[in-house]
Amino acid sequence: MALREILVVPHPVLKQVSQPVETVDDELRALMDDMLETMYDAPGIGLAAVQIGVPKRVIVMDISGPEEPKAPQYFVNPEILSASDDRLPYEEGCLSVPEIYDEIERPARIRLRYLNYHGETVEEDAEGLYAVCIQHEMDHLEGVLFIDYLSRLKRDRAVQKVKKLTRV
Repeated sequence: MALREILVVPHPVLKQVSQPVETVDDELRALMDDMLETMYDAPGIGLAAVQIGVPKRVIVMDISGPEEPKAPQYFVNPEILSASDDRLPYEEGCLSVPEIYDEIERPARIRLRYLNYHGETVEEDAEGLYAVCIQHEMDHLEGVLFIDYLSRLKRDRAVQKVKKLTRV
């Protein structure tokens, strides 16, 4: 496993639409292992492959709390099958937009399908933080960042703040 560099706004790769994965093989599992290590190191609770410069439809997440055992999850080619009409506001942040947080409303519950770490198809329901996080990460696969939901002024300010923070 290896730590990978997390791209930050306004890096153009973050706006790319990720490509579907053909098969879950050892090479892809190695990528997911690197992603998980990178996410934990950051630290974060979710990471899409495009955030480390690999525009593939792959996500890793772990929403377990600091006092709980780690519970990594892997999502290959995730898709939302249905979403509830009721929405949940949640303060979101992003490893690609460091130190910026804002409230975003998303469907409170979703049904999703994806391939797991072993290439098996999984269908399940998600709600609460799990639903928010997977939707946030799936946005990355479409080239969408959480700040894209904000007003242009807030978005521009966020990008300027990140540029200032990441200057060397």
